[in-house]
Amino acid sequence: MRSVRALRALGGAVLALLLLLTLWPPAVQAQSRLKVVATVAPIASLVRNVAGSRVDLTQLIPDGVDSHTFEPRPSDVRFIAEADLFVLNGLNLELPTLRLINANAKPGAQVLLLADNTITRDQWVFDRSFPESRGNPNPHLWLNVAYARRYAELIRDKLVEMDPANADAYQANAQQFLARLDQLDQAIFAAVQTIPPNNRRLLTYHDSWPYFAQRYGFEVIGAIQPSDFSEPRARDVAAIIEQVRSSGVPAIFGSEVFPSRVLEAIGRETGVRYIDTLRDDDLPGPPGAPEHTYIGMMLNNLRTMVSALGGDASIFDTIDPSNVAS
Repeated sequence: MRSVRALRALGGAVLALLLLLTLWPPAVQAQSRLKVVATVAPIASLVRNVAGSRVDLTQLIPDGVDSHTFEPRPSDVRFIAEADLFVLNGLNLELPTLRLINANAKPGAQVLLLADNTITRDQWVFDRSFPESRGNPNPHLWLNVAYARRYAELIRDKLVEMDPANADAYQANAQQFLARLDQLDQAIFAAVQTIPPNNRRLLTYHDSWPYFAQRYGFEVIGAIQPSDFSEPRARDVAAIIEQVRSSGVPAIFGSEVFPSRVLEAIGRETGVRYIDTLRDDDLPGPPGAPEHTYIGMMLNNLRTMVSALGGDASIFDTIDPSNVAS
């Protein structure tokens, strides 16, 4: 009887050990997931579409916060100190964040600068908000869908390099996402053709759209916000009013995040429609909503822009804005 009890006790211990071993691998796997920090919302959305739930993703710059002047909070140091990978736009957009990363990142952490690996120096754009005299080029590449596509490829390749165990998932997600970006890209070309040629001109609050304009055949005729992000001078506003009148554009565009009394005044003075709902790094809808994505942001902008300039935006109704990866 004693031997039977001993065997039963041993069997119970073995069963408990087997149960522990069965439960152990997922815990280890959860702890070993890549910790990724992205900066602005559109870039975080690109990472989310490629990575899905296979990484721990932190968006450092909150929606609706000016990425040019954002200063990381002391509480952000914890995310930075723990991260394995930082995904930044680059082209000097996030300099305070990059300084904090350089001072606090753990050994072996990697930084992926998307824009710096997408265009060469001769392709940089300088303009009113980003004059060449200050040395910082316009960084808003992601509003050109072809460049956003390149961003997604760079993110895919870096995740595959750092986490080869999940390479198949990253590649499959990226393939599906890139196909949807191609659909969006072609839809923009088609929609622009429905806009009268003389209306394919953009006057905006912030110089966010030069790379978009280059690809899709728009002319940026001006932006209100000066390079130091202050309000424009009276003589500059007078010059813009004259420019709007002479251009004949039916609409001028402001920002969802940064309302502009100056643009409102220009609209009243010229009789041109003023629309203040464009977004360059703020995603529409609440987090978790199907439209709270990079593609959702672009569709929101394009429906607004194309319709206001006299075109047909119905082609965008065929595009699914939701994340391809859960």
